[in-house]
Amino acid sequence: MTKIIAAEVHDVRFPTAAAGDGSDAINRGDYSASYVELKTDGGLTGAGFTFTNGRGNEITCAAITALQHHVVGRDLAEIVDEPVAFWRSLTADVQLRWLGPEKGVIHMAAGALVNAVWDLRAKVAGVPLWRLLAELPSEELVRTVDFHHITDAITPAEALDILERGREGLADRLALLERDGFPSYTTSVGWLGYPDDKVRALTRTAYEQGWRAMKMKVGGPIEDDLRRARIIRSEIGPDALLMMDANQVWDVDEAIANMAVLAEVNPYWIEEPTHADDVLGHARIARAVDPIRVATGEVAANRVIFKQLLQAEAIGVMQIDACRVAGVNEVLAELLMAAKFGVPVCPHAGGVGLCEYVQHLAIFDYLRVGTSLDGRMVEYVDHLHEHFVDPVRTRDGRYLLPEQPGYSTTLRTESIAEYAFPDGPVWRA
Repeated sequence: MTKIIAAEVHDVRFPTAAAGDGSDAINRGDYSASYVELKTDGGLTGAGFTFTNGRGNEITCAAITALQHHVVGRDLAEIVDEPVAFWRSLTADVQLRWLGPEKGVIHMAAGALVNAVWDLRAKVAGVPLWRLLAELPSEELVRTVDFHHITDAITPAEALDILERGREGLADRLALLERDGFPSYTTSVGWLGYPDDKVRALTRTAYEQGWRAMKMKVGGPIEDDLRRARIIRSEIGPDALLMMDANQVWDVDEAIANMAVLAEVNPYWIEEPTHADDVLGHARIARAVDPIRVATGEVAANRVIFKQLLQAEAIGVMQIDACRVAGVNEVLAELLMAAKFGVPVCPHAGGVGLCEYVQHLAIFDYLRVGTSLDGRMVEYVDHLHEHFVDPVRTRDGRYLLPEQPGYSTTLRTESIAEYAFPDGPVWRA
């Protein structure tokens, strides 16, 4: 038996704003993690977090603290036996759900705790999370998903069929990943705050390191966006993929007009071309900019938004986020819907620990759900990995399989101490 006896919440912030790291058309700030450790009577610790930006940590840390009583005192076996009931205890807290419902700060805080439980579960099993998920019986995976509000898009029976079909050829797919790694693209070359010479130098270096898919931020003056895009395209040649990310800054008509200009450099997708909640706007943009794909999902609030994006044929690429929604349970629902609708999943990553998180989800998706690498890539950003006990590893532009037990979410003790806000040495200097 493994009983959760305490939860410790940490406000951890990294000073990334000064260098322009992570800068885009709408966001500026210091990459941060609202980090929770679930202590157990057996000595193991489950780690989870939600990614925020500077002062956002103050709110998400408070929300995790407000929800932690649903976790502390629970036995892990009890949670595993009733996964949806446990998930709903967090997402449908009778006094806190009103602040969502199932979206925003409370949902993100729930995700931090849910992910910490999954990290603990994988550590108890002695395997990385992707392997734990890939080897679970289909019935148990289906039992983990809350199908409430999405049965008009996918039923438990359909999900079971997808997962059972995913058993076929699993060993061959795993052998391929063990040999080659998982396809990736890098965003490190094209932050909006970088000067042109830095963009050119980073692009050239990334290409030399084996990256053949790169993403840039757009959403500034269109002439600046086009100039920077031309720089990247000139460095990577006509055959490598160039993606663009507007971070929701455009109106619908503006997005259509701007992509007509940027089409000159043959972008593979335009990400978050307009407001994240505008399903019909995304659908209109998708029709207008075809064959450029529309991608979104990193701030899609929940499985219901993803359901609508898929039903409206509003996206050609689905970008799940590991901690915007309420953890692994809800991500499973999203992966299953994407598989049914035939839309490839390319997880959002970067930030603090998002690469560490989503590698597990993408690997599981390939092994048991989507079962194809066609159009599949995991985002990679070369920031802050050194602060994790089990950081991501890449080779020739591909993720290598995580090997340590857990969800790769454990921060180094010294990093927590140094970057804790406001008392860590970095913030007292």
